[in-house]
Amino acid sequence: MNAVLAADQARKVMIQDGEEDTIDLVELFYLFLEHIWKILLCVVLGGFLAFLYTFFLVTPMYKSTSKIYIVSASNDSLVSLADLQIGSQLTADYQALMTVRPLLEDVIKNLDLEYTPAELVEDVVTINNPSDTRILEITAVSDDPEEAAAIANELAQQAVIYLPRIMECDTPNIAETAVIPEKAYTPSYVRNILIGAFLVAAAYCGVLVVLFLMDDSLSTMEDIEKRYNVQVLAMIPESGKSGAKGYGYGYGYGYRNALQRQDRNSEKRKKVEQG
Repeated sequence: MNAVLAADQARKVMIQDGEEDTIDLVELFYLFLEHIWKILLCVVLGGFLAFLYTFFLVTPMYKSTSKIYIVSASNDSLVSLADLQIGSQLTADYQALMTVRPLLEDVIKNLDLEYTPAELVEDVVTINNPSDTRILEITAVSDDPEEAAAIANELAQQAVIYLPRIMECDTPNIAETAVIPEKAYTPSYVRNILIGAFLVAAAYCGVLVVLFLMDDSLSTMEDIEKRYNVQVLAMIPESGKSGAKGYGYGYGYGYRNALQRQDRNSEKRKKVEQG
């Protein structure tokens, strides 16, 4: 019989502990709904701060692209299927040789750039070969739009001169020259504003959730039943208050003080018994 009572008590404790560890999503929803205007204010504030950061602290970058077409012709009049296949094989070699040091040094010298060949490859120039094509895209990125277009065009011109001499093949053709970009491709104001608005609003919601989880005050009947495992029989209104709001506050306030006094009295009795 004692074992059955002990098992039943343990089951009740486990249920009680499980209930304390769960998060009521409905309460969180109403918590966010209660602070909806503050959350919207955080959205506006975050977007505004992100705009200021992007406008004053982020350097606009410009991108310009030139293209060269690679094909190997066996005669001066016709291009055969074999020539196209050879051109496809040469494209990978051209792409690798476009970033060799002598070629980049000629580009830097002709344009009087302050980059080193390594910096030009890592930070400025990108060589791309679209899938199933014999076209190389030479893209240059810079904070100066004129410099970006000049680097892309100069690298294409030097490649047309330098690479056929190294590879002993036909001269590729420049399919498209780079133009001076009118708009910066980065940063994106819309993306940064959305990210800023989301981060500030999410941070504020996170603070609300933390405060909600740390709040162990007794404000509802369910709180008292969960913590002390007792049945609430009545509500006592706060003295000097009238109306419905007074009953709700007095209920939580009166029971909280009563339970706190009960805890203090229990601790005193335990000290006396131990002493």
